[in-house]
Amino acid sequence: MRKKILATMACLACLSLPAWPAGGGGGGGGGGGGGPSQQELDPDYRAGQAAVKAEQWAEALPPLQAAIRTDPRNADAWNLLGFAYRHLGDMDNSFKHYERALQLNPGHRDAHEYVGEAYLQVGQLEGAEKHLKALDKLCWFPCEQYTELKEKIAKFKRSRAGE
Repeated sequence: MRKKILATMACLACLSLPAWPAGGGGGGGGGGGGGPSQQELDPDYRAGQAAVKAEQWAEALPPLQAAIRTDPRNADAWNLLGFAYRHLGDMDNSFKHYERALQLNPGHRDAHEYVGEAYLQVGQLEGAEKHLKALDKLCWFPCEQYTELKEKIAKFKRSRAGE
């Protein structure tokens, strides 16, 4: 009974999290004191985040680069840089920035999802599956990042089967 109650509480907590995927799915800051985290106070990070949300990939680069100069340990900023570079087609920089995000925060779910998608983009199924396995270990219940990457891998496999 106790496990059922704990599982229900965990589900409710997960449901209350924001759903926007390009933001802070893995975290990189915040002291847990109830107030805004350092990155949320950083105007460069916020500007880069807003540009990514508006799909203004090139415009996202300068403020996000400034954010990591200010706070080189901001895994979310590194992740968003990887995301922007991927959408600009600069896969080398994309992989480099995702890798840095994961070095800083190996549990960064968004970075695992997005680098998995990047591997699919360059036709490397094994790399995507590696990050899907990492997400499977990180998510107690199937999380959005796991579900999204799993669906994209399945679509990738179907498209390859049709060739």
